[in-house]
Amino acid sequence: MRILVAPDCFGGTLSARAAAEAISLGWRRSAPDDELVLRPLADGGPGFVEVLHAALGGMVHRLEVTGPLGALVEAEWLEHDGTAYIECAQACGLHLAPAAERDASRATTRGVGELVNDALSKGVRTVVIGLGGSASTDGGAGLFAALGFAPLGADGAELAPGGGPLIDCARLSATPEFPVQLVIASDVENVLLGRHGAAHTFGPQKGADATEVEALERALSRWADVLAEATGKDVRDTAGAGAAGGLGAGLLALGAEVVSGAGLVRELTGLDSALDSVQLAITGEGSFDWQSLRGKLITAVAAGAAERGMPCLVLAGQVSVGRRESAAVGIEDSYAVAEHAGSVEASLADPAGTLADLAAHVAGQWGGR
Repeated sequence: MRILVAPDCFGGTLSARAAAEAISLGWRRSAPDDELVLRPLADGGPGFVEVLHAALGGMVHRLEVTGPLGALVEAEWLEHDGTAYIECAQACGLHLAPAAERDASRATTRGVGELVNDALSKGVRTVVIGLGGSASTDGGAGLFAALGFAPLGADGAELAPGGGPLIDCARLSATPEFPVQLVIASDVENVLLGRHGAAHTFGPQKGADATEVEALERALSRWADVLAEATGKDVRDTAGAGAAGGLGAGLLALGAEVVSGAGLVRELTGLDSALDSVQLAITGEGSFDWQSLRGKLITAVAAGAAERGMPCLVLAGQVSVGRRESAAVGIEDSYAVAEHAGSVEASLADPAGTLADLAAHVAGQWGGR
């Protein structure tokens, strides 16, 4: 049997490529005669650049940029056929901020703007920015500062980095303009403000307590007012504005078009062609939960499999989606590494090994057909 292995990354533990390799290793233990086609995927978050480079080729540019908490970090972007593909997590990713140091009010997207500046200096015609996995909640204010449109206080001084200081934002240092086509690759539909906005939905995982969440909410509301005045675009209620701590809002105000990250990767990596040549599809991610069903990568793989009448399996770190909900999006069955390993702690102690063990177990049921 010929099988497609097309996972997303597993949170901060395994890249999409490492997850695909672990699944392949385990599967071959139980079903050595099966032919496995490895196609690691991403939906705009961590792994976006790596996945597209593997599929498209092109030139990878590496540089040091400002990380989420101010220290320099190494990041890269992909140039291919006049388009720059940038992954915001490379510059402001949650994995770059140790749990004990996370500060949703101070973390910045400045490094994302520095990546954009580097891409513009190479003469690209289009900039595609993958959103997801960020440590920041600054509404893209750091990116604006790097591009030359710094947020200023009433006294005309540039504000300190992060979302918190935006409560005192009075105006921008210059009228925002973006010289080339700008595209957001994201599968997050959250708006900027409110119960489903950037601060309330994502702030806690970035280190914000209840008081800080409310403060960030007020600061982002003020930032939305400034963006609307400066650009003529009130984006606070636009789907995707809350992505990556509100970075989506900043990019939308610059005139960005929003596309499905999973859909873009599906197209650019030739996922459909790969699905045409297999009899079973396997996908996965760190946590298979309700957010996974909202047009994210897993559903793109499942939909493609369903269109061809073939089963699709999910191997995930943890699973909280029921069978009925899974079946509705074309998933035949789902399996949790944590359950198979005995606990979340056991699975995290050896992410690749426990994922491989689960794959071997699943191959015993599905392999060799």
